[in-house]
Amino acid sequence: MYTRTLSLLAALVFLAAGCASGSEEADHAAMAEDAMTEPMAMADPHPDTSEPGWAPLFNEDLSNAINPEGVWTWEEGVLTSNVDQSLFTQATYNDFVLDLEVMFDPGANSGIILHATETDSSAWIPYSLEVQIEDSYPMADSARHHQEAGAFYGHVPPSEQRIKPAGEWNRYTITARGDSLWTAVNGMEVSQIDMSEYHSAETNPDGSEIPEWLSNPLAELATEGHIGLQGKHGESGVWFRNVMIKSLE
Repeated sequence: MYTRTLSLLAALVFLAAGCASGSEEADHAAMAEDAMTEPMAMADPHPDTSEPGWAPLFNEDLSNAINPEGVWTWEEGVLTSNVDQSLFTQATYNDFVLDLEVMFDPGANSGIILHATETDSSAWIPYSLEVQIEDSYPMADSARHHQEAGAFYGHVPPSEQRIKPAGEWNRYTITARGDSLWTAVNGMEVSQIDMSEYHSAETNPDGSEIPEWLSNPLAELATEGHIGLQGKHGESGVWFRNVMIKSLE
């Protein structure tokens, strides 16, 4: 009788341990699944670009750029253009962090071009994603829209208008990981997009209209391409400095 009692107790202990272990494994599996489904977030709105891994996006002689002749120049560490023609990297990038400063004249309209698979003239427009640079400070108290500073142009408006008045330097940081991209302006993350969710070239997932010249759904675009800076629009100049990139592995 004593032996049978010990055997029964041992069996109960073993069963309880097995249940506990199974419960822990289930909990770990659930946590892992939650982690995979949670949206990623920008790690740091503005990183320290003096750390290892960072490099200038363009050489000062523009030898690593697709450079329209006579348009883009450096002056005392500042890059600018005299007409509306974009400057592109010769290299292509997929996962990266891009950090730069930009200043503009009143009424300026420019942009940072990402994942471009076309670089000729305006042919890049439907084959890329653009982060908007615009003199939006006068509209700081108005409703947000997807054609103002910090927006993913035509698709996602900034959550808050962080741009400074014309004539002051602004800092942009853009992170790209696969289909997902984030933009921070002057210390705050203001926009995020998942390209895989955009299956229409007419309306965004939130129902807003897409400009007709963005004629390819984002979900069909490449997530690797050239990076570009849009040139001067009209009489409003735009200047860039400290344009740095770090590839993410």
